[in-house]
Amino acid sequence: MMSVQHSEREIIKQLLTEARTIAVVGLSDKPDRISYLVAANMQASGYHIIPVNPLVKGSILNEQVYASLADIPIPVDIVNVFRRSEHTPEVAQEAADIGAKALWLQLGISNEEAARIARDHGLTVIMDRCIKVEAAQI
Repeated sequence: MMSVQHSEREIIKQLLTEARTIAVVGLSDKPDRISYLVAANMQASGYHIIPVNPLVKGSILNEQVYASLADIPIPVDIVNVFRRSEHTPEVAQEAADIGAKALWLQLGISNEEAARIARDHGLTVIMDRCIKVEAAQI
């Protein structure tokens, strides 16, 4: 059991060390929301945050908001998801379609279908973990 956890820890460390661009699906424009706080922290840590939220126009955290992953004009390393579990298979397919390297489902979010879709397309999958907490541990 310990080796599995160690292996996942190493995968997370490598992913967060190599990644530069994180698309945040479901990023809220409300500063008191968890998605905003987590994304702001990752931005302050040096990551390029790309907000993805079809309900918000303009910018969040001084970054242009996109309605979907397909609209993002640059390569994405990690797709960090703040959507309910039942919406994640569609996000996983979109992440695969844009050539993202990883699908990261935030704390409290997991979906085996989404994980299978992402893994079938070669993406690293992290589920039910907070990217901010994990980044603080590397």
